[in-house]
Formats: sequence, structure tokens, C-alpha cells
Amino acid sequence: MTDNNDTSPKATTGNRATDGPFDDSEANPVRPYIDLGGIKILPREGLNLRLEVEEQSKRIVAVGLDYADSSLQVQPFAAPRSGGLWDETRVQLRDQVKAQGGRVEERDGTLGKELLAEVPATASEGSGLRLARFIGIDGPRWFLRGVIGGAGASDPEAAAKVEDLFRSIVVVRGGAPMPPRDLIPLKMPATPGSA
Repeated sequence: MTDNNDTSPKATTGNRATDGPFDDSEANPVRPYIDLGGIKILPREGLNLRLEVEEQSKRIVAVGLDYADSSLQVQPFAAPRSGGLWDETRVQLRDQVKAQGGRVEERDGTLGKELLAEVPATASEGSGLRLARFIGIDGPRWFLRGVIGGAGASDPEAAAKVEDLFRSIVVVRGGAPMPPRDLIPLKMPATPGSA
């Protein structure tokens, strides 16, 4: 595997429109998605969903998905028509991890360029460093960022399951003008079973 060969299968995301994550216009309308506003999640056996709420504003800032002994935190952002937020975001994430005393390495993953980081553990996790994978996909006028922790950060089998979950996400950008890098609004899901 060479770093300069961006046409290798590992260095590309394939066709996002057919492999996912999907734009709302590309999603299968008959699938029973959990509607969280800016994203829709396809339910599956063993998946637990958490909404991460900012205390001050009470707004939902991320969706946490626990699956295959892993955690996947996702956030949808508005992007310019020209796209390309993931390249910029990786640089910012790399700087943040280093500033927190962590280590980070960029690599080619199954979803394209990703960051593998050792980040300081939170107080509830104990001391030391924990492994995290930062992934991102640029879509039409949106950018979806994911952070994989737990088994999916290092175990290939768990990673494949979490990547499949990430690819199944539908981003609902909406038609309203939004500044690039603004979080696409998320909401509480409707009662189970309703569309």
C-alpha cells in the first residue's frame, strides 16, 4: 500500500451514492429509519442509540451509537457546494489530539482517509490513553463525521460492522441556507414505529 496512490481501493470511499452514507434524496423511502432530523439511522439488532445534549443550550449535538462492542459518535455538518470539509477537519482534529497530549496518525482506511488516535481517557474511563478512529465522508452540501471507539477502533471484524453502520446513515441536509461547518439540527426521534 502506497500513500501516493489515491486510486487504490483502500484509499477511496468507492461510490458514496451507492455505498453510503446516503443523502436523503438517495435513501430507500420504504426502509424503517429512526428519524433524528439531520440524520436517519437504520435500526438493527444489538444497536443502542444515545443522544448527546449540550448542557447550556439543551440542543442535541451528536448521536452516539453502541454496536458490535464499539461506540460510534456521528455529527452531520453543512458543507459548501464545493465539498471538501474532511481534508480541513482532519488537520484540525490532528492538532486537537496533539494539544490534548494524544498521538495521531493519518492512514487510508476502508472509508478513505482517516485518523487513528490515542487520546487521553475521560475521568470515567480511568487513566491512560484510549484508541479512537476519526472518519468522515463529504456528501452533497453536507459532511458526516464519525468517531469510532471500543473494539471497532482496533478489531477488524468489529470495525467492519461499525463501518457498515456508518455507511447506512442517511443525512438530511434540508434546503435551508446554512453556513458551512454548522451542525445540521438533530432532534429526538418520534415514538417507535412511527415514520
